[in-house]
Amino acid sequence: MNKFTGLVRRCVEDYNMIEAGETIAVGVSGGKDSAALLCALANLKEYFPGRFGLHAVTLDMGFDGMDFSPVGELCARLNVPYTLRSTELGKIIFEDRREKNPCALCSKMRRGALNDLIVGLGIRKLALAHNFDDAVETFMLSLLYEGRISCFQPVTYMSRSGTTQIRPLLYAGEGTVMRVVEKYNIPVVRNLCPKSGASKREEVKVLLKSLGVSYPDLRSKIFGAMQRLPLDGWEIM
Repeated sequence: MNKFTGLVRRCVEDYNMIEAGETIAVGVSGGKDSAALLCALANLKEYFPGRFGLHAVTLDMGFDGMDFSPVGELCARLNVPYTLRSTELGKIIFEDRREKNPCALCSKMRRGALNDLIVGLGIRKLALAHNFDDAVETFMLSLLYEGRISCFQPVTYMSRSGTTQIRPLLYAGEGTVMRVVEKYNIPVVRNLCPKSGASKREEVKVLLKSLGVSYPDLRSKIFGAMQRLPLDGWEIM
């Protein structure tokens, strides 16, 4: 866990993500990435030079069968305050609007709802659990489907809400996260979204995996290029 937390700390320090005295809201969907990030930040705050607080937050999208009690139990174990907010976003996206591209709308609506939630708690910074592989895949999605060289930023200021989003998990790959979750028995909530595993992101994931057979370090080279260009917001401070 200390080695994993070290990856998170290096990312936090490279992009100056956390300031002393502030409280960080951690978006915990129940998936492996957000659960592992919460554990790492809870570990980091015990010895990080700039002391900070944590508050875990979850948006319940309204999908039948979702049970977030394991997240609440994890937060209690870590001594981290936890807020679960029920919504009908799933119904709006899949039943009312019947979106052909629901992932884009879902991302936008969840981001807005999370910002509203943390502002209501008096918090202005939100940690999201996008990892190393998510960044590479997002870069490729933009290139292949939009013809743009683009990706989300490690630190993003949201002017409308006055909040800042940080992504401290960017130096940890999906395999690393999985090993940490398994080794420490971190609870994971199954995602019951109808589009889970059937999106354009999944297509890009498969493409990168197949290319990785011939070019084993392809993902690392893409990630490194994003920092060296650098993409907007990706220059190490």
